[in-house]
Amino acid sequence: MQSYQEFLDLSVGFPQDGFEIIDDELYFHDLNLMEMIETYGTPLRFTYLPIVSKKIQQAKILFQTAILKHNYRGSYKYCYCTKSSHFKHIVEEALKNDIHLETSSAFDMPMIDTLERQGTVTKDITVICNGFKTYQYKQYIIDMIHDGYKNIIPVLDNKEEFNLYDDEIELDEPCALGIRIASEEQPDSQFYTSRLGIRSEDIIDFLQQ
Repeated sequence: MQSYQEFLDLSVGFPQDGFEIIDDELYFHDLNLMEMIETYGTPLRFTYLPIVSKKIQQAKILFQTAILKHNYRGSYKYCYCTKSSHFKHIVEEALKNDIHLETSSAFDMPMIDTLERQGTVTKDITVICNGFKTYQYKQYIIDMIHDGYKNIIPVLDNKEEFNLYDDEIELDEPCALGIRIASEEQPDSQFYTSRLGIRSEDIIDFLQQ
């Protein structure tokens, strides 16, 4: 029978960067995890803030390497997905790395407004608005665009969503929009998500309209 350490090594690779075993106890970046468990109990979840910036910089380097290798002529912006963690100290750590934001619900929009008011971001920040748009979510998007946010990009989840922005957004300059393309899984697939997004065969006609 294999030990738990052997199981981890075979399944995910262990120890990974930052983990080490000292005197039969598990440490993460010099933090004794056993002491933390004895102090705070389980289940235990914590965030090691330096890892946030490290992973963002690693991702930027990987993309830059690929861009140079393939002579990609487009632009690249790292967008932190707010749903991964809404904790203030984590979002602010991520924003130290010259990044932008991706939202997925109405809950995220007032948070961005608060960050702007406290001076953590400016109204020039790119905000990609993904996810299904409730009425409140769409209204936040419209209000923030009217309030001077220059790079709010709602990603259309359906054709009808466009009509609201077309009717409600009043700007001298065009507003950028994205389109979510529906996946093409069979309806009986356990991962079927084609109910979300616009079908690829409908996009050209939709744009021409």
